[in-house]
Amino acid sequence: MAKADKAASIAELKSSFEGSGAAVLTEYRGLTVAQLKQLRVALGGNANFAVVKNTLTKIAANQAGINQLDDLLAGPSAIAFVNGDVVEAAKSLRDFAKANPLLVIKGGVVDGKAMTPAEISKLADLESREVLLAKLAGAMKAKQGHAAAVFNALPTNMAQLAEALRAKRAEAGE
Repeated sequence: MAKADKAASIAELKSSFEGSGAAVLTEYRGLTVAQLKQLRVALGGNANFAVVKNTLTKIAANQAGINQLDDLLAGPSAIAFVNGDVVEAAKSLRDFAKANPLLVIKGGVVDGKAMTPAEISKLADLESREVLLAKLAGAMKAKQGHAAAVFNALPTNMAQLAEALRAKRAEAGE
């Protein structure tokens, strides 16, 4: 590979690291081109899956301020640069790895934090961002309804107390 090509590859990888929310490093040894194409389709718009050269990737990652991947870059490597929902991309990778055991998740980086394969699997077990936001909105709405019921109960209880006091005085006065 010519020096200019290497510099261009490093610059492209660096911009991929800087422009993505996460990067998941995998080993793809033994997968066919058709299987890699299926993986790219499974990832959809959430991630860009690229086969990379280890040395150039180390240089690009270090230039981007990511040094957690250095130990993982051995053997044939490919990286899923996650641009969309990290949970959905992790689910896609996990599900594809279950169906195709030749794909091995080595680890990754999510928002600058190193992740082990087990942590990426736990991340894949989470519900999607939209579902979590919907649950949060539902919980907030329920709390608002509860607060409204409490505020509404205060005048009602005060009126009932005043009526009970009036009835007691009327009873005592008779």
